[in-house]
Amino acid sequence: MAQQQRPEPAARARRGGGVIPMDVQRCIEECLDCHRVCLSMASQHCLVRGGEHVTPEHFRQMMACAEICRAAAAVMMIGTDQMSRVCAACAEICEACAQSCQDLDGMGPCVEACRRCADACRQMAT
Repeated sequence: MAQQQRPEPAARARRGGGVIPMDVQRCIEECLDCHRVCLSMASQHCLVRGGEHVTPEHFRQMMACAEICRAAAAVMMIGTDQMSRVCAACAEICEACAQSCQDLDGMGPCVEACRRCADACRQMAT
């Protein structure tokens, strides 16, 4: 019995074959990047620098940001009706994390990742 060829992704998208829309895929990628950056900066930069980098408020904010980003990406991949609310919460937490990081030395990558993620999530929340 001959195997049927799978349609190209664009053809599956036109038929509703479960392909994630490009804007959602972009947001997922921004969330996963922000998760990676926040987690690695917290563990590899903040803990090493100490001082203001490890104040409870700042460190908790970074951990919360990493986790909401991971969760938002998962919710978007699953495709639930609550996606817009999760993305709105993610945008709010990412913006707070960016603000917490912006005045600390060496935190530029985190600020940038958080702001990109917040912007992408705000678009998904509308």
